[in-house]
Amino acid sequence: MLENYFNYFTEIEECYRRCRNTPTLLSTLDWALIESWKEAGIPLKAVLVGIERAFAKFQARPRKYQRINSLAYCAQQVFRAAEEMSAMVPAGESTRKPREAAAPFAPEEIQDYVNGNVRALELASRQAQQTGQPVLAEDFRAVIAALQEAAANVASKETPDLEELERHMTALEEKLTASLTRASSVELLAQFHQEAERGLGPSRRKMTGAQIESLERQFLKKRLFEHYQVPRLSLFYL
Repeated sequence: MLENYFNYFTEIEECYRRCRNTPTLLSTLDWALIESWKEAGIPLKAVLVGIERAFAKFQARPRKYQRINSLAYCAQQVFRAAEEMSAMVPAGESTRKPREAAAPFAPEEIQDYVNGNVRALELASRQAQQTGQPVLAEDFRAVIAALQEAAANVASKETPDLEELERHMTALEEKLTASLTRASSVELLAQFHQEAERGLGPSRRKMTGAQIESLERQFLKKRLFEHYQVPRLSLFYL
């Protein structure tokens, strides 16, 4: 599991932009790739080192008029950096950093975030009911109840356990993903899979089968949440 560090996405995005030297926006596939790295427990430092190495190697090529147009180009170097870092840790020694004394978020920030997600899901539930998807609407209401309970728990504690809360939010996200997949037509799911195929393109050969499967799963999840206008619940999005 990743260290309790919630700047994972923004640090990677900033590193990619800096190396590319443009204010480019990451694509849906790029964000899904970051999700897959987070899910695999790849340390932030390994990702940043891998991105920098990939750009350095690319810039050393004689044809300099081309650009790296996807974070997927860096995937191979990211996994190499992660393997190197893992090999440097002595046997039996934990790679997790000590828990920091200062919490990254105040309880009020977490409550506002969770309450905002509750409001977004209430809207999504009403829309699902209006469009003839009562089962999906009920699934949304079940998640809303769980979020409201989580917000109450945060309010009752001076120092909430963020790792426990994050595990809870991740479980709720997976529940939502299953609900959205069941509610989607075969045509819509096929469309998302085709988008992933086109986005991967030649970068596919730089990844293993397991890495591609993880990326495609995260891409599908991201597109489903976007399509149904459902918020992400993980504290990484706070």
